[in-house]
Amino acid sequence: MALPITDTRVTYPQGAVESASRVLHVEVRDDGRRAVLLDTTAFHPVDHAWPDQGPDRGELVTGARRWTVVDCVVGATDGTALHLGAESPVRKGTEGWAFVVVHLIEGTDGDGPAEGDDVVVRVDSAYRAAVSAGHTGCHLASLALNRALADRWKKDVAPDALGAPNFDALAIETTVIGEFGSVDTYRLGKSLRRKGFSTADLDTAATAAAVNATLAEWTATEASIGIAVDGPGLTDRRRWICDLPGERAEIPCGGTHLGSLAGTDVTVRLELADADGTPVLRMDTRVGVPVPA
Repeated sequence: MALPITDTRVTYPQGAVESASRVLHVEVRDDGRRAVLLDTTAFHPVDHAWPDQGPDRGELVTGARRWTVVDCVVGATDGTALHLGAESPVRKGTEGWAFVVVHLIEGTDGDGPAEGDDVVVRVDSAYRAAVSAGHTGCHLASLALNRALADRWKKDVAPDALGAPNFDALAIETTVIGEFGSVDTYRLGKSLRRKGFSTADLDTAATAAAVNATLAEWTATEASIGIAVDGPGLTDRRRWICDLPGERAEIPCGGTHLGSLAGTDVTVRLELADADGTPVLRMDTRVGVPVPA
């Protein structure tokens, strides 16, 4: 079977942790792992262009046979070759290319699902829920941080989803989302100061207290969270939506999330450090969620 020339259909934005799928392509990589492409998948892959959320954990199942998915990445193909992650020579959405979810499994010759097989994708739902909590908390914390730092801007800059100056977008260096939390690092260097941000006498304790007060107000609403999708394909636009008190937050996002803020507790810690002479602000976000009975 030739390489697919259409994007993988993905069901994880709607919260799916299982999908019935057809194997479209299998190839053995140089490292011995097998790359498995499916027509549809519930697996969330890591995207090298914005690798803040890593891949789901889980397995592919057919009959009594099952294979652990050891990694899951976004790939690209023009129908002649498969490129994984940073190997891709084109940006997502490039015309004439398909963008696919690549499930990587271990296996020896003759092992693994074959092209044309029907398989069931089963995602580790507990791990998915933990990372989804971390991603939801990351969005909320960034919005609350933007609000807490709003009076430090001396120039007009692009606003965030709630209208505050978007410190998060302008200063972010790295974001790492994990189970029940995330870590964001922000560079407070010359380029940010030229944009109008004042770093003088930044009190991390007072700022964290303001952020946490906003987060407590928001989570107390138990607001619902939704994902708006423009289509079922991997590259179709998706947006995180949360109705906060008197305002709606809508952020482009390809990750997974909680379904609501019910019972959720989100808190942050802020630390200032030095990176080769440049101040760096670190925000450590922790998310508490109800434990299922």
